Amino acid sequence: MLKKKLITSAITASLMMGVASTSFAATNPFSDVPADSWAYDAVTTLANDGVIDGYPNGTYQGQNTMTRYEMAQIVARAMARTDLEKADKVVVDKLAAEFAEELDNLGVRVADLEKKSDNVKWKGELKYKYVQANHDEGKDKRSNKLEFKLEPKAYIGNSGWTANAKIEYTMYPETDSNADGVEVTRAYVEGPLFGATVAAGHLPLDICQGMIFDDELSGVMVDFGSDVFNTNLTVGRYSENDHDGKIPEDKTAKDITADYYGVQFDYTPSDNLALNAGYILLNGLDDSVDLDLDVDDNKANLWYAGGKYNFDKNIALVGQYLQNTDANSYDKAGSVELQYKGADLKDAGSWGAYLGYRHLGENVTIETAYDDADAGQKGLVAGIEYVFAQNLVGSLLYFDGKDMKTDTDADTVYTSLKFKF
Repeated sequence: MLKKKLITSAITASLMMGVASTSFAATNPFSDVPADSWAYDAVTTLANDGVIDGYPNGTYQGQNTMTRYEMAQIVARAMARTDLEKADKVVVDKLAAEFAEELDNLGVRVADLEKKSDNVKWKGELKYKYVQANHDEGKDKRSNKLEFKLEPKAYIGNSGWTANAKIEYTMYPETDSNADGVEVTRAYVEGPLFGATVAAGHLPLDICQGMIFDDELSGVMVDFGSDVFNTNLTVGRYSENDHDGKIPEDKTAKDITADYYGVQFDYTPSDNLALNAGYILLNGLDDSVDLDLDVDDNKANLWYAGGKYNFDKNIALVGQYLQNTDANSYDKAGSVELQYKGADLKDAGSWGAYLGYRHLGENVTIETAYDDADAGQKGLVAGIEYVFAQNLVGSLLYFDGKDMKTDTDADTVYTSLKFKF
């Protein structure tokens, strides 16, 4: 059993810095905590921020003992706060470790408390990026953009299901102009069903370590298995119009949307090793739309395999191979990276770097997640990320290689500054 005064002191140590300036002016919710009490500021702050509750008769009764379950409730609410300073979070994490068993045993009820404390969670980023792509043969390209993204997540009761969305907006600082408008690029639900995790709607599509897709599709995705061996099944429709930017005069949007069928297997036998392999069929591709795929029978059969090996906590080797067996040319892609350390958004001063080689056949890489090289290029890549302040990270990436179609030199410089929240 624990004294409420002791618990109030412990929690106050973790929360006071972040909430004192706004909460002390609030009305005292407890009749038995006078303004001249040593606990007045702490109790008022925690109560008005929803961290502690009193009794139905409007009293706090700080002299009473409390159960470890009551303490677990308080810790859970403290953990659910999103505005804690780094030092305050360290203290809350220590409290969570102290009551780990109770939190684990109370699992569902604690999860419910976190959800009720804020039914809708928001995250997002504001990113400025500048890209300079140079070609010995062909037109040089320069991109200067400011991108804003919001990703709300709403808990659907106590079902374990969530509703998710992604909202994006782009502007061009160089010309002080906006893109066409605000876009909702994702809208889907996700949750447990028959022992699997199911997502349905307009979904994120990030597979094959991002080599093929960093995109979205409309469909259903099912994940099942364990932490060691997991299977992902995806069925849906993939729009070619997203990449071409226009619909041919004799076509409708439905005509240029392909059927998508995919499976990926992930095998993680240890903390040091993670392997993946998979297959994707895109059926019903329209050759009048510039998807950069020279394929037979309006379809693409994509096979891939790869993995990651951590030599220690600082050094890792990452590789991926991909082939489109229906492509007439440039049907293979591969990438290998040696990664060092890693930028931790919560840790100012942390950084990460990589050095690698990419070969990205244009008939097999569709909407790649790589920022350093494009489809149709091969060559060396290098990059570094640095965290200037918590949730503020800068990137500098470089590509030096060739455009495969013309076999001429090309290079790219990519820089970005991201504010995450």
